[in-house]
Amino acid sequence: MKCNWKRFLPTSVAIVLALLPAPEGLPSHAWFYFAIFAGVIAGLIIENLPGAGVGLIGVTLVMIFSQFVLFSPEQLAKEGFKPAAEAIKWGLSGFSNTTVWLIFAAFMFALGYEKSGLGKRIALQLVKLMGKKTLTLGYAVTIADLIIAPFTPSTTARSGGAISPDIRTLPELYDSKPNDPSARRMGSYLMWMAISATCITSTLFLTGLAPNPLAAELVRKTTNVQISWMQWFSAMAPFGILMLIVLPLIGYVLYPPEVKGGPEVPAWAAKELEKQGPMSKQEKLLGVLVLIALALWIFGGKFIDATTVAVVVVALMVLLRVVTWDDILANKQAWNTLIWFGTLVTLASGLSQVGFVKWFAEAIGHHFEGLSPTMAMILLTLLFYLIHYMFASVTAHVTAVLPVMLAVGSAVPGMDMPQFAMMLCGTLGIMGILTPYATGPSPVYYGSGYLPSKDYWRMGAIFGVIYIAAYLLIGVPWFAMLY
Repeated sequence: MKCNWKRFLPTSVAIVLALLPAPEGLPSHAWFYFAIFAGVIAGLIIENLPGAGVGLIGVTLVMIFSQFVLFSPEQLAKEGFKPAAEAIKWGLSGFSNTTVWLIFAAFMFALGYEKSGLGKRIALQLVKLMGKKTLTLGYAVTIADLIIAPFTPSTTARSGGAISPDIRTLPELYDSKPNDPSARRMGSYLMWMAISATCITSTLFLTGLAPNPLAAELVRKTTNVQISWMQWFSAMAPFGILMLIVLPLIGYVLYPPEVKGGPEVPAWAAKELEKQGPMSKQEKLLGVLVLIALALWIFGGKFIDATTVAVVVVALMVLLRVVTWDDILANKQAWNTLIWFGTLVTLASGLSQVGFVKWFAEAIGHHFEGLSPTMAMILLTLLFYLIHYMFASVTAHVTAVLPVMLAVGSAVPGMDMPQFAMMLCGTLGIMGILTPYATGPSPVYYGSGYLPSKDYWRMGAIFGVIYIAAYLLIGVPWFAMLY
C-alpha cells in the first residue's frame, strides 16, 4: 500500500522541532508552541487537509498541552491561575474577533450578488458596452471585477466563480479555443486580464481579499497599529487606480491577442441580458444595501464599526429576502472561512503571547544595523513578496510570515511601524500574480486551456516585477506622506 507522506509531514515537523533544544534566550514553552505552529503552517502549505481543519487541530493541541506550550512557569505558579479555563478562553478568542466576522459577512454580500443575479448583470452590461474591441473588453473584465471587489473577499468566488464563467464563453465566438493554437486569438488575453485584474482589486480594498482583514488584525495584535477600511483604501488608491487604468493596455502589449475586435461579443451580451429580463426587486434592494454599506465604511468610521455595518446589511438581506437563511447555512465556503480565520487569528496571536515574536525580532534585528529605515522597509517588503513563491495560500503566507516580518521591522531603529505594516499588507493581493497556485482563482485560469504553463510562469514573473516595482515606486513616497 502506497504511503501518503503528506499525511505525516505536519506532525513530523512539529515533533522534530519540539525535540530540538530551544534557542538561546527563548523559553522552552515558547519553543514548543512554535513547534505546533510550524506544524500547522506545514499543513496549510501542503493542503492535505482543509485549512479550517488544520487550524482547528492546531488550536486543540495547544489547549490540550497548554501547561507546556502556552503558559510560562511564572504564570502557572500564580495563585488562583486556572490553566484549563484560560486555555479555552484563548482557544475561542478568535471567534469573538470583529475582523473574522467582517470577512464572514462579506461572503454573504457575495452570496447576494450571486443569488440576485446583480453580479452577472453588471458584467454583461459592461461587455455589451465595451466588447467591440478586445482591448476595451479587457477593460470591461477589469471594471467588472472592480465593481464587486469591495464586497467579495473571496477571489475564488469573485473571479473564479463570477467573472470566469462569463468570459470563458467569449473566445469561442472568435474561434479561439482552449488547448489549441487558436487560444491566442483572444482567449489567452482575456484570461490573463481576469487574473491580473483581480490581483490589483484585491490590493485596493480591505475587503477585496479575505486575508487582508486577517493581516490587519495581526498588525493590530502585533504592533498595536489599527488599519480601517478607509485607511487601507487611501493608502492603496494611487497604486491600485493607476494600475487598473493601464493594466489592459500593458497586457495588450505584452501578451497581445491576434483578434483585435468584432461585433459578436456585444451582441451575445445583449442576448444574455434579454434572457435575464428587467432588474428584479432583489437586485434593486441589494444595490441599495451595497451603496449604504460602502458609504458607511467610507464616511461612518467615527460613528459605527465596519463589522457592525456588514452584519446589519446581512440581517437586512435576510429580512428583505435578498437571500434566505437556508442560503446562508448552505454557504459552506463562508462557514469554512469563519472556522479557518477564527483559529488562525488565535494561533498567530499566540506567537506574541508566548514571547516568540519579540525574541525573533531581537535575534535577527542586528542584521539590519546600518541600513536606513526606508531601505530596510523596501528590502523586507521585497522579501515578504518573493517568499510567496513558496506558498499556495495567501492566508498561510500571512499567518506564517507577516508577524515575523513585523517583528523584524520593529527591531530596526527609526522604523515607522504604521507605514511598514501598511507596506507589507499591500503586497498580499499583487503577489497572487506570481504563480499558477499563488491565489484562489489562479488554478481556474491556469486550467482554462488558454494559458499554457510556460506562458503563465513567464507572464507571472513579468507582471510580478511590474506590480512590485510600481508598488514600491508609488507606495514608498505616498506612504511617507500619509504617515
